[in-house]
Amino acid sequence: MGVQKFEDLIAWQKAQELSVEVYKSFDVNKDYGFKDQIRRASVSISNNIAEGFDRSSNADFSRFLYFSLGSASELKSMLYLAKKLQYLNESDFQQMLQMCNEVSKIIRGLINSLKPKT
Repeated sequence: MGVQKFEDLIAWQKAQELSVEVYKSFDVNKDYGFKDQIRRASVSISNNIAEGFDRSSNADFSRFLYFSLGSASELKSMLYLAKKLQYLNESDFQQMLQMCNEVSKIIRGLINSLKPKT
């Protein structure tokens, strides 16, 4: 029996955990534009996984997984900027970067699993 709901997907679960870390880490940050953008990028990862899961085909799901992967890349870019701006210490930066890389790797694997077998 395959996955029945998006909540069962490891990619979605890990993306949610990453969003929680982002929200916590930037909670008191006063750069509201930056804080809003990095939070939206983090939430977009799991939201695109969820939205794509309930689409009508593997091709549609795959398209949304690519959107999710793009959001993960946006988040990574913002994490680097947050470190340069000293919004994050080295430890928090490394932790979230590692989480982001893990989520991206899982999403890539999911995309590859949806490709038609030749």
